[in-house]
Amino acid sequence: MRLSIITINFNNAVELNKTIESVIKQTATDFEYIVIDGGSTDGSKEIIQKYQDKITYWISEPDKGIYNAMNKGILAAKGEYLQFLNSGDFLANNEVTTLMLNKLGEESVLYGNMIKVWPSGRIFKNTSINTNSMLPFYIGSLNHSPSYILKSLFTKYGLYDESLKIVSDWKFFLDSVALGNEPVKYVDIDVTIFDMTGISSTNSVLDKAERRKVLEEKLPKSILLDYDNHWREIEMVQRLKRHKLIFKFVWFLERVLFKIEKRAKKN
Repeated sequence: MRLSIITINFNNAVELNKTIESVIKQTATDFEYIVIDGGSTDGSKEIIQKYQDKITYWISEPDKGIYNAMNKGILAAKGEYLQFLNSGDFLANNEVTTLMLNKLGEESVLYGNMIKVWPSGRIFKNTSINTNSMLPFYIGSLNHSPSYILKSLFTKYGLYDESLKIVSDWKFFLDSVALGNEPVKYVDIDVTIFDMTGISSTNSVLDKAERRKVLEEKLPKSILLDYDNHWREIEMVQRLKRHKLIFKFVWFLERVLFKIEKRAKKN
């Protein structure tokens, strides 16, 4: 089996239905589908049962959180690669799994584009990052849902850290890609549509706190200080650029108003 697609869910029946539909409509056949539900009481179990002939393995029982559920999926998976597609997120089109499987080679992680959608209707596409540098992992990460992750990496680096609430997938990529130098390949394929109302998108305070804790554990103080200082310099430059743009706009607006006032006086 080339791929296992894993969906975790808890009391998100409507969105779960959308996620499952996007998977079972795939034209590809060389994958299995696993759904891990945390003992939902909102009808999610009934949604899963409705599609159970299309689902390879599913379970509905209380769990200890997001990463505990993902780890259950990892242990149940038989695929060479794993993709994590949480309820509420969905595959970009019916051909995407076929396209991605055709791109698989010897890499440990294959990833494509993730399209972020906010409740306001705002849309943004995340593409590639520089996986040869530590800085992208200091400030961000590989996107989780459009990544095909070699299952054996979870034996080599361990399962997701269940002591973390929302950044354990980032920690895994930090360990395996940024620090472990695992080979990564990017392909320009729109893989997933990501719901920006999820916990990792809305709880920025916890996100920063957990990231900082991990960075302090993983990096020597001197190196972490260098990254802190470097990122402050980058932020300062970005702020200056924004201030310049604002100044130029204000100057332009003043000139326009001056011309309008001058013309009005002539009339």
